[in-house]
Amino acid sequence: MTDGTTRIGTTTLGTGGPEVGVQGLGCMGMSEFYGDTDEAAARETLETALGVGVTLFDTADMYGIGDNEEFLAPFVKAHRDEILLATKFANERKRDDPSYRAIRNDPPYIRQAVEGSLRRLGTDVIDLYYMHRRDPAVPLSESVGAMGELVTEGKVRFLGLSEVTGAELREAHAVHPISAIQSEWSLFSRDVEQSAVGAAAELGVTFVPYSPLGRGFLTGAFTDAAAELSSGDFRQFQPRFTGDNARRNAALLEPVREIAAAHDATPGQIALAWVQQRAAVHGLSVVPIPGTRKSARVLENTAATRITLTPAELERLEPIAAAVAGDRYPDMSSTSAAREQRP
Repeated sequence: MTDGTTRIGTTTLGTGGPEVGVQGLGCMGMSEFYGDTDEAAARETLETALGVGVTLFDTADMYGIGDNEEFLAPFVKAHRDEILLATKFANERKRDDPSYRAIRNDPPYIRQAVEGSLRRLGTDVIDLYYMHRRDPAVPLSESVGAMGELVTEGKVRFLGLSEVTGAELREAHAVHPISAIQSEWSLFSRDVEQSAVGAAAELGVTFVPYSPLGRGFLTGAFTDAAAELSSGDFRQFQPRFTGDNARRNAALLEPVREIAAAHDATPGQIALAWVQQRAAVHGLSVVPIPGTRKSARVLENTAATRITLTPAELERLEPIAAAVAGDRYPDMSSTSAAREQRP
């Protein structure tokens, strides 16, 4: 396995923004969605990531219904000047109604959400504040306008959007500069290349791929979520990871494994190296945020930033996404992919 003790390189967030490590850390799984968490190990993972040059730490107010932000607060306090703190609003949940879900982009809600995040994170400013999902019923000019007011007031430094189309990114950027766009992008998920990637490159917006490891499937760690993962793991309900879809998709990993062997690397490292090389392919800064709760996995993931795939290897990996069986989510209606298909 490629060594992971060397510090990773850096890139610029957006146009004229701060320097950040070329790989970030997704913190969602430290509180919810992937089964039980060892809190001490998760805190060690945060420190390990910072130690090898990871500076972008990503959370959201919906993760654990605020618990993930509270979990990060001591780490934020200890390292406030060393990290770039990202959180998100828009996915509304309620503790007294676990089944409740709503998408809120209206300005009053945005103000309510940012105050809650600031309080839970124990900070007076959020470095990168994302709209987590888009509600097409609320004009972007209203939502992004309200987000821009938070920048003026010093509560937020930079703005981001998640799961938006290229047209939506351009529209938002005309209201207030957008520094980052976060959407799923991996060997298994390339619909963002339809319009969002090109718009980000054109506007000088950093792309932050979430789930760059296909929620772990690209590592080969499991082949059927329903049979192998715990009852608290939400991947049991993702169409790609169970039944016939899972069996078909597992077969797509063979070239990934073969390329990994040639590099003395893991399949996950090859999947991440592919995402990292999107920066050169598309001419924009790319900062993937693989999530993990283990220090050893952080070292493995960051080592992938030093793997360069050859043109021939990239060509072998090219057909994978088109052959993937199943959607990214059981309900794709709130994703950019769904809005790309609308007339």
